[in-house]
Amino acid sequence: MPKIKIPLFVRNLNLTSSRIIFLGFAVPLIVGAILLNLPFSSSTGESVGWLNALFTSTSAICVTGLVVIDTGSDFSHFGQIVILFLIQLGGLGFMTYGVLIAVIMGRKIGLKERMLIQQSANAVTPQGVVRLSLISF
Repeated sequence: MPKIKIPLFVRNLNLTSSRIIFLGFAVPLIVGAILLNLPFSSSTGESVGWLNALFTSTSAICVTGLVVIDTGSDFSHFGQIVILFLIQLGGLGFMTYGVLIAVIMGRKIGLKERMLIQQSANAVTPQGVVRLSLISF
């Protein structure tokens, strides 16, 4: 299997496990807010506003179910699909998706990755965290 070359700017970010978990939460939240703020995400064809889009995206990722505007009537099918994807991503967790992609690609999950999964899943030991992540699907 060929070695993937990591760009220099990524290597210099000094990503600790806490920062990776934070970015795994913040990046989909911001992307979701941007997608929900687009005019074609709304049923009226007008933007729902940044604050409503950010709140809806955060609520979907956190799987709280809080809304300030009605999902069924105020969002188009595209907006509802974005919200559904954010709920799925928040419910299973981005680390679970990362483990699935790594296993599909045939990558070994090393100790560093297991410790990151353990911290993300709030597990007591790193034993069985890969199996637990795969069972989630």
